[in-house]
Amino acid sequence: MSGRPGPTPEGREAVVVGAGPAGLACALELRRLGVADVLVLEREEQAGGIPRHCAHQGFGARDLRRALPGPRYAGHYARAALDAGATIERETMVTGWSAEGELQLTGPGGRRSVAAAAVVLATGCRERPRSARLVAGSRPRGVMNTGTLQQLVHLHGRRLRGRALIVGAEHVSFSALLTLRRAGAEVVAIVTELPRQQSLPLAGLAARARFGVPVWTGTAVRAIEGRDTVEGVRLERLDTHATRTLECELVVFSAGWIPDHELAVLGGLELDPATRGPRVDPALRSTRAGVFAAGNLVQGAEPADVAALGGRHVARTVARWLSGPREWPAPGPPIVTRPPLGWISPNGLGSGRDAPLRGRLQLRSESFLRRPLVEVRQGRRLLWRGHVAHLQPGRSRRLDARWLAAADPGGEEIEVSIAGS
Repeated sequence: MSGRPGPTPEGREAVVVGAGPAGLACALELRRLGVADVLVLEREEQAGGIPRHCAHQGFGARDLRRALPGPRYAGHYARAALDAGATIERETMVTGWSAEGELQLTGPGGRRSVAAAAVVLATGCRERPRSARLVAGSRPRGVMNTGTLQQLVHLHGRRLRGRALIVGAEHVSFSALLTLRRAGAEVVAIVTELPRQQSLPLAGLAARARFGVPVWTGTAVRAIEGRDTVEGVRLERLDTHATRTLECELVVFSAGWIPDHELAVLGGLELDPATRGPRVDPALRSTRAGVFAAGNLVQGAEPADVAALGGRHVARTVARWLSGPREWPAPGPPIVTRPPLGWISPNGLGSGRDAPLRGRLQLRSESFLRRPLVEVRQGRRLLWRGHVAHLQPGRSRRLDARWLAAADPGGEEIEVSIAGS
């Protein structure tokens, strides 16, 4: 080794990793709050995130107060961030993160290092692939997730022929149905292991009435059959254990979200075992000084407009940090859930009295529960008790956050559970 020092890293005020709704909304808000130097890094060819290839309507109701199709929604935020003065570098990835805080970037111009006073992780989430679902069988062509399907159809104009099976029955599963129909495929069924579908109440009826597509609940995919291409799927009824093979040429795995947390792991952030995203306090600070997280990285997955609102929320925390004094609060006790609850977000108390986004926490269940009685306790102290609207897998419900003020920042972990469970 020559012993010569490496090149001086490029200094930046704020770096946002991820140019989806959360990252772009954060960059836009940072500029509005007077942060002069905002760099957004995006590994894809275009900014905008998942909405770029979601052609259906409904994006923007909460943040923009109007409904837009996905590509227009993505374009709105990309243009607004650029017009506000943020810099967006596309096809650029963070490939290293030193203990001193330097980010190693790899992009069209080669490799370089950036040292930022504040780093916001907004890397989003992805659907669990077939391998993570432990589905046996061969590895033929024609197996994909919803994101891949939408990119093929809406971004690249691909036509898809044959019969398709959709695995999962959340909102995005019914979006996959529309995309497959647009691409020319015949959807033969939607299957879920759960006892009912998880989208809007009438979604299953609409799928059957409009498209003739049944929703088979309590049904598991056990194996995929075929050599070069998919030929069929072996299904099992969970109540009777009866099996049968459904002939099809396409299989689309939907939902089952996992935060894209690889960069958070690289940066040494503490992860929440329930969400599998970074542990964050109500102001969206992580456990590493100067590093924040927002959007569907901290909870996979909420709608795009909720992610964008999270980007705005974290921008206010970042702006306060940059304006000083730069004193990072010690991590407070974690907020955990007990079965049948699945996760809560934010999932750390912090040591301040910061309010979470919209004054509420997001609570998710692993089971269908009608008006359960929820308790929040810290040790032997009851912080809050009350009924919550219908809970179900795949959809979050609001939990009023006023009890946070009664919690002890230096105390035991805070437990959220169903009374009597």
